[in-house]
Amino acid sequence: MKRRSFFKLGSLAAIFAGLPSLKAMPDISEKPRLIKPRRLKPGATIAVIAPSSPPSEEKLHKGLQNLQSFGFKIVEGKSLRAQNGHLAGTDQERLADLHWAFENPEIDAVWCIRGGYGAGRLLPQINYSLIRQHPKPLIGYSDITALHIAIFQETGLVTFHGPVAAGEYPEDTMHYWKSVLLEPQEHLEIRASEALLGTLGPEYQPFTITPGTASGTLTGGNLALLSAMAGTAYAPVFKNKIVFIEDVGEQPYRIDRMLTQLLQGTDLMEAAGIALGVFNECQPKAGTFSLSLEATLRDRLGGLGIPVAYGIPFGHVDHQATLPYGIKVRLEADRQALTLLEQAVV
Repeated sequence: MKRRSFFKLGSLAAIFAGLPSLKAMPDISEKPRLIKPRRLKPGATIAVIAPSSPPSEEKLHKGLQNLQSFGFKIVEGKSLRAQNGHLAGTDQERLADLHWAFENPEIDAVWCIRGGYGAGRLLPQINYSLIRQHPKPLIGYSDITALHIAIFQETGLVTFHGPVAAGEYPEDTMHYWKSVLLEPQEHLEIRASEALLGTLGPEYQPFTITPGTASGTLTGGNLALLSAMAGTAYAPVFKNKIVFIEDVGEQPYRIDRMLTQLLQGTDLMEAAGIALGVFNECQPKAGTFSLSLEATLRDRLGGLGIPVAYGIPFGHVDHQATLPYGIKVRLEADRQALTLLEQAVV
C-alpha cells in the first residue's frame, strides 16, 4: 500500500511539474478593458469589406454609392469582389481583408458590405491582439453578429450592430447611426416611431411580453448566429446584460428551436432583460400547424422573470437603429424603449 501510494504521489508530482504554477495561470474570469473607438468625422476613410457572402454587382454599387453620399472616402478590401461559391473569397482572403482594415492607419472605420454566411468560420484565426491595438468602428449586422460577439468578448472593443453598406437608409436609420457614430449623444432613446407604425406591416407593431425596467451592458444580434455560437469557444455571454435579438424569414418553430438552444446552452436565463427587434417574415405559413410568432416569443421568453419587449427598431428591416456592443443601456419593456446611457465613441 505504501509503495502504491508512493507511485501515485510520484506520478502526480511528475504531472504537476510540467504545469505552470497557479499564480502563472491566466485569470479566465477577467474581462477585457472596454475600448471605445474614435468617432467618425466628415471625410473619414472607410474600408468596405465582405467577411461573409459575396455582394451582387447591384449591391456592391449601391453600398459604395451610399457611403460616398455620406461624405466618406472609400477604400475597397482586396477581396471585396472575390467569390468562392457562397463565400466572398476563401477564409484566408476574407481574414486578410479584416486584418488589413484594422491595421491600416489610414482607415478610420470598417463597414461590411453585406451579411450572408461565413463570418463564423474566421473566428479561430482572427488576430484579436491586432484589433485591440488598432481600435476602430466595425459596422454591420446579420452574419456580422459572429464578428461582433467574438471581437467584443475577446478584446473589449465596442463594435456596432447597424445597417450594412448596401442597406437602405431612410431618415430614422440615418438619424440613429449618426447619433451613435458621427455626432454621439448620451441618453439616446431607441423606440418605434408612432408616425411610421401606421404605414408599416404587422411585424413592426411593438408589444410587451414581461413589463419592467432593467439596465446593463448591451449584447446580442441575429438569433440564428447567437444559437449557432452556443457551445463554441465564442459562445455569447448574457448574464446581467441587456440582450437584443432579431431574425428574418424563420418559421415560428425554428424561432422556438433557436431560443430553446440559447436557454439550454447559454446563460440567457440570467440576462437582465431582452429587447426583441422586428422579426421580419417570421409568421407561420398558411395552412401549417403553428403558434404565431408572438405566441412563440411569449412561450419561450415570458417566464424568465425579466423585462422583455418586442418591436424595438432593429433587424432585417429598412428602419433600424445602430446598437453599440458593450455600453450601458436601459430597457423599459412597458414602453418598448431602449436608451443608450453613454456615448459609444470618443
